[in-house]
Amino acid sequence: MLRRIPVGVLAVREFRLLFVGQATSAFGDRLVPIALAFAVLDLTGSASDLGYVLAAETVPMVLLVAVAGVWADRLPRQLVMLGSDVVRMAAQGTTAVLLLTHEARLWQLLVLQAVYGAANAFFAPAVIGLVPAAAGAGRLQQANALMSLSRSTVGIVGPAIGGTLVALINPGAALAIDAGTFAVSAICLALLRMPRVEREKAREPVLAELREGWHEIRSRSWLLTMIVYFGFFNLAAYPAFFVLGPYVAKHSLGGASAWAIILTAGAVGSVVGGLLSLRARPRRPLLSSEAPLLLVPVAAVLLAFRAPIAAIAAASFSGSAMLARGDAIWHTVVQQRIPESAISRVSAIDWAGSLVLNPIGLALVGPLAAGIGIRTTLIATASLTLAATVGCMAVPSVRNLERRLEDAPASPVYAGVE
Repeated sequence: MLRRIPVGVLAVREFRLLFVGQATSAFGDRLVPIALAFAVLDLTGSASDLGYVLAAETVPMVLLVAVAGVWADRLPRQLVMLGSDVVRMAAQGTTAVLLLTHEARLWQLLVLQAVYGAANAFFAPAVIGLVPAAAGAGRLQQANALMSLSRSTVGIVGPAIGGTLVALINPGAALAIDAGTFAVSAICLALLRMPRVEREKAREPVLAELREGWHEIRSRSWLLTMIVYFGFFNLAAYPAFFVLGPYVAKHSLGGASAWAIILTAGAVGSVVGGLLSLRARPRRPLLSSEAPLLLVPVAAVLLAFRAPIAAIAAASFSGSAMLARGDAIWHTVVQQRIPESAISRVSAIDWAGSLVLNPIGLALVGPLAAGIGIRTTLIATASLTLAATVGCMAVPSVRNLERRLEDAPASPVYAGVE
């Protein structure tokens, strides 16, 4: 007997390939935070050095992502992403070899993470533009939710596996697996058969095209406000938690296993947030996605007071759930309101503005904690995150932006199963 099972956007071959490649790559990415953190801490014992390594990845991203967005709007986006995967595979593979052979030096990790970040700059705006083309009309929020859900799902086991590899073998083993996942992603991208997109006009100089992307942003105050908000979020929330968190875990909570539990709880929360976003159709999407982010700073405050691991993990779960839900809604809003010909440039400027303060936060959080204390630093950054979220919601164009009629879900696609 034939049963009809709704499979939605996964019935579309091109999106399915993109989904598999990105889910595999996301699994490798989830191994890296704990592996890289403890590789640096084992090498130098310095939280400041960890901040410098993380900043080394982010600085090239900030410097290059805007230009990368222009090229992602000019070239076939899958080729831009494929090239990025190859470079990232080489960078992580080289890092793995250095760590596994115990030949790694801090300067080498700085250089290789900078190369990784440069390649990442080209990938990020390209994938935002490719998802609508791969998913097809009417399935955009479902596609974004599934992409977010895949990253979150593999994140459940990623930190645990990463922590196990760090404890039993070497951080380099986790980096080697990450390199292999980029190869899988590259193969999936190579198999995509995307229609050729004819641009409406001839190419202009890079700066002129960037100005066009900036005009799209400046003409939408809600978009500009959100980019500024993301900038403050990445200055305060992420650097403090991901630089000082491993240090606190290593010295006060039990080491890599404790940090893995906290990261895994965050990953489970992200899965829940992704599931929530599958059906989310809020009348005011930006307000709906921002208000729950008031929960995000709680984990940092609990970390500051060396709360029990269970309490920190619970806060990590709730904050990550709200971030994942908001992320899917945000990408859908942008993709539905920006012309296809400019989406990668707008996304690139979004990335650049969101990340511009991140290297500063990563580089300064360690020395700041050394000067005023870890507890004070975590509380101060949590307070800044809370204030930025409240300020963002207070802007009328953010608070009052309403869902469009075309945001409604498409009719289900069905697959026949015997």
